[in-house]
This record gives sequence, C-alpha cells and structure tokens, in this order.
Amino acid sequence: MLTYYPSTQEKKKFVAENGEHGMSRSRFGKNGEDLIIDIPVGSIVTDSDRGRVYEFMTEGHEEKIFKGGGGGLGNEYFKSATNRSPEQSTKGRKGEEGKLEVTLSLVVDVGLIGMPNAGKSTLLNTLTNAHSRIGDYPFTTLEPHLGDLHGHILADIPGLIEGASEGRGLGHTFLRHITHTKMILHLVSLEEKDVLLRYKTIRDELKRYGSDLENKEEWIIFTKKDLINKDDLELIENNIDKIANRVFVISTKTGENVKELQDALVQHLRQS
Repeated sequence: MLTYYPSTQEKKKFVAENGEHGMSRSRFGKNGEDLIIDIPVGSIVTDSDRGRVYEFMTEGHEEKIFKGGGGGLGNEYFKSATNRSPEQSTKGRKGEEGKLEVTLSLVVDVGLIGMPNAGKSTLLNTLTNAHSRIGDYPFTTLEPHLGDLHGHILADIPGLIEGASEGRGLGHTFLRHITHTKMILHLVSLEEKDVLLRYKTIRDELKRYGSDLENKEEWIIFTKKDLINKDDLELIENNIDKIANRVFVISTKTGENVKELQDALVQHLRQS
C-alpha cells in the first residue's frame, strides 16, 4: 500500500516481509507485515506491466498496489479418518511483484505560468517571500518553486515555449504540474514584441496538451509595466479585455499594482 507522506528518494527496491512457517499443533504461521511506502501528495504511480495508473492527490489516500502471496497447506490439512499422519503438503503462492514509476505532479492553489523570462520567479518572491532563482536569461527556473501566500500555495512553473505540448523544452513535465492547480496566473512580459501573440501561443499549448487545462481559471498578469509607454499599453489592454475577466498590469521593479494583485488574489482564494 502507498500513503501520502515524505519518503526517502534513495531506495529503489522495496520488499514486504515474508510470512512465517506453520508450527506444530496445527498452528498457522504468522502473516507478514504489509509494506507501506510513503510518497508525497501529487504523486502519480504507474504500473506499466498491468496497465494501471494511481493518482494520490489527497493526504492519507491509500491504494493496494501488489497483493501478497497465500500460505501453503500443511500436512494437517490432509488428515482423514484413513490417514492420520499424512506427509502431503502444498507450497504457498508467490506474492505479486513489479516495477513502478512514480512521478510528482504538484498540488497547489495557484500556478504561475508564462514564457521564459516573463517575471514569474520575481513575482513569486515578491508575493510570498520565497527564494526562487532569478536571472535575465531564459530557463532560469528548471523546476517548480513554491511559496506560501497566507496559507495558500503558489508555484512558479518553469517557462513554457511553443511546442511545449509536444515535449519541447521539457514541456510535458512542466505542463503536468499545471494539471492540479486550482487556477493560473498567466504572466506576459510587456518588454517583448508581439505581446498578445505570446499570450496566445501559451494558450494554444494548454489546449493542445489537454487535461482541460485551457478551461482552468486564469488571471492575466502583464509584467514589467515600467518598460512600456502608455499608448502601447492601452492598445494591449483594449484587446485583452475581450478575452479575459481579470487583468492586472504590474511592475515588480516599482511595486506598481503588486499590492492590489496580492490583495485580490488572497480574497479570491479565501472565497473559493
């Protein structure tokens, strides 16, 4: 059985305890103890040999993956009126075994998505005082980083690129982490050209990946407001208002609108 708590990542082979042999005076041997493997919430366990997939998305969830063997029959079982001392017995049945692949899909309240260098790590750090690595080059973040916002978990999902749904740039790995988020903040940098096209590119990747990602609640966050002029910003806002319910334009450098975003997000999460 598997349950949901942190476990060592070093051990590769797990073997359940064997049952004991039968004893004299017609006594059964003691059953072996169940083997329970602790894994984190968000783990997906795949048994390719049997075509089974188990998802562990809530704390305390358990599944029986492999069944132990059955005990054999001792000579006492074959005793009869005509044979009081039988020598016949049967061996026990071997328990199930196999190889499992365990992958982790984060379970978080809010996923921060966007193309590389959109400002996801900076915003996560600003909102939650996390310590996600920041750099002025793409793919600074190669694995999700987590932060706590008043009891709600935010995840900085590594940058997505065109073709992510086909596996480019570790796209499948990154997209899988979005699957179990309650909502997403879609960050788009205003310092880039074709801002709306970059937004649409990521939306298309969510749709192609499936798992209903394109229907997940989304807030659009335009970052680096300090790097765009007012006229260009108005043009973008007029177009984006047609396709989004919640839009924020922020600058983590100057702090403009960051507090407003934080307050709105906390209120929304508490109500949802």
